[in-house]
Amino acid sequence: MFNFFKSSAAIAATAAILAQGILLYSADRPEALPPSLSLSDMPFTLGSWKVTQEGVIDQETRDVLKADDLLSRYYGNGSVGANLFVAAFRSQRNGKAPHSPKNCLPGNGWSPLTSGEITVDTGAAGPITVNRYVVAYGDNRSLVMYWYQSRDRAVASEYKAKFWVAMDAMRLNRTDTALVRVVVPIADRDEDAATRTAQDFIRAFFPALREHLPS
Repeated sequence: MFNFFKSSAAIAATAAILAQGILLYSADRPEALPPSLSLSDMPFTLGSWKVTQEGVIDQETRDVLKADDLLSRYYGNGSVGANLFVAAFRSQRNGKAPHSPKNCLPGNGWSPLTSGEITVDTGAAGPITVNRYVVAYGDNRSLVMYWYQSRDRAVASEYKAKFWVAMDAMRLNRTDTALVRVVVPIADRDEDAATRTAQDFIRAFFPALREHLPS
């Protein structure tokens, strides 16, 4: 029994059940929906990064994600580029919640090669911990970094994110959150270069992102 409670699966399941219970407990109160700016108003220039293409999110994908606001853009900086995807949810009490890239990417044909967490220095906001994945589609390789942003809190773990949103539901009567994902192509199998590119891009857009999500 002790080994069960020490296992990561048991901890994750316990956190998910606790979070669901708290959300149900607080569901009878009208939720506070903090104001936020539209993600479409994110700057087209972020430091030395500039928009190269506006991403298209088809209606079928929108229906699956059920996000209240979505952004998909491609930015470039010299010879390197990155895709920024944000799915923002004003509330999670109606059954809507972020879809983990760990589940979505394999469904789109991408196979995970390596996974872990990495710390990114965002400048004045301080360092954040994010998920770092290397995925493959045939001969193509991409680096994926993603996290969950709720207020001033960035969380890599899906289960920890659910737990903290549940705590926000109890303390602040709000459950807003956003999934933030960055994808950088890996050229010449150079994962370190792709990692540096992703970190530089995150530092560039993070202050603007915080301004467009509820604080």
